[in-house]
Amino acid sequence: MKRLLPLLALLAGTASAQTHQINGADTAFILVACALVMLMTPGLAIFYGGLVRASSVLNTMMMSFAAMGIAGVAWVAVGYTLAFGPGGNALFGGLSQAGLSNTIGGVTGTLPTPLFAIFQILFAVITLAVVSGSVVERMRFLAFVLFGTLWVLFVYAPLAHWVWSPDGWLNHLGLLDFAGGTVVEVASGVSGLVAALVLGPRFGFPRYVSIPHNVPLVLLGTGLLWFGWLGFNAGSALAANGVAATALLNTNSAAAAALLVWMLWETARNGKPTAVGAATGAVVGLVAITPACGFVTPGGALLVGAVASTVSYFLVANKHRLFPDDALDVFACHGVAGIVGTLLTGVLAVPAVNALGHGLVAGNGRQVLVQLVGVLAAAALAGGGTFLSLKLVALLTPLRMTEKQEVRGIDLSSHQEEGYETESPLGAPVFVGHD
Repeated sequence: MKRLLPLLALLAGTASAQTHQINGADTAFILVACALVMLMTPGLAIFYGGLVRASSVLNTMMMSFAAMGIAGVAWVAVGYTLAFGPGGNALFGGLSQAGLSNTIGGVTGTLPTPLFAIFQILFAVITLAVVSGSVVERMRFLAFVLFGTLWVLFVYAPLAHWVWSPDGWLNHLGLLDFAGGTVVEVASGVSGLVAALVLGPRFGFPRYVSIPHNVPLVLLGTGLLWFGWLGFNAGSALAANGVAATALLNTNSAAAAALLVWMLWETARNGKPTAVGAATGAVVGLVAITPACGFVTPGGALLVGAVASTVSYFLVANKHRLFPDDALDVFACHGVAGIVGTLLTGVLAVPAVNALGHGLVAGNGRQVLVQLVGVLAAAALAGGGTFLSLKLVALLTPLRMTEKQEVRGIDLSSHQEEGYETESPLGAPVFVGHD
């Protein structure tokens, strides 16, 4: 079976000598892609912020912004070298590039190595931010910061090594994951589910359910995510080429199909489509196409988006009977859609799109089994690593807010700020101290 060695050699900077020259077009393309991916995390903060109660909007958005600091520092310190450092083994990269030493002036494929490093940093940032959606409105902010640091280093970085490093064991197995179906989506979804189980439900759940306080924010955040996701997926080609163009087209196609299918299901079941449903469907499509975008045809992308939207819709519709209090449906929308997309990559990948892609329709039924192994491995690492990380953090600080703080709202308790200021009759802000 053909393996991903050419692509993965590019990712790790070990391509043949003739490719070790910086290409201006590729570099300019990835510079733009980095800007697009960076925008995704503030976009996610806005999307998540609109979905929670008004009294929790700042804390919810702060978790995404904190992820930019947590992953940004942890990845430079040791995360990058754990994932892509030369001289590693099947599980971890070597430590020679701690602090991003030995990368300045280097070339990865046709890119300056620092550019490849920042592109990967931004992937780690958005993945941790996605996880936060499962624990909003009850997790202490300090606990999230500590947990996020451990998670990036001991879950995300090793999984990135397994999948995208030429030394990683899933790489050697031949897993197809163009932009992070396992590394980003399955990992964040399973981690969110485990975190929700460990923390327990919000006060009053499921009798009292938090409803979105600002739907326009949800739509704005979705638009920013969709915009940024084009760079997330197309940029994963790491070159300005035909595969990148196809990935861009497929990303938009899957999101469009998933949005329409979600609205159709809502209309069939409830008589009317909702704005939050349309936004959710679009995000599900973006998630599902992430592993497949560089391997399938545009028609295949429509199928991926439609199937993932259908599966996720029915899981979300029945979430209170099936899942713990995963506050913003991270498992149903990211984990499950990531699983669907990863498995369908094994079915729909064709060499006409990417010479490395040989799925079931191209006569390689074994690829589906390889994709399943990748999903199970990512879920096991994410679930186990999340559980252990949370238990370690619990030894240092309580994981969740008190019941009184939850009822009043976490913004004041955690940040001494409010997203929407409460004023006295004289116009002065009302101060509410910590409990």
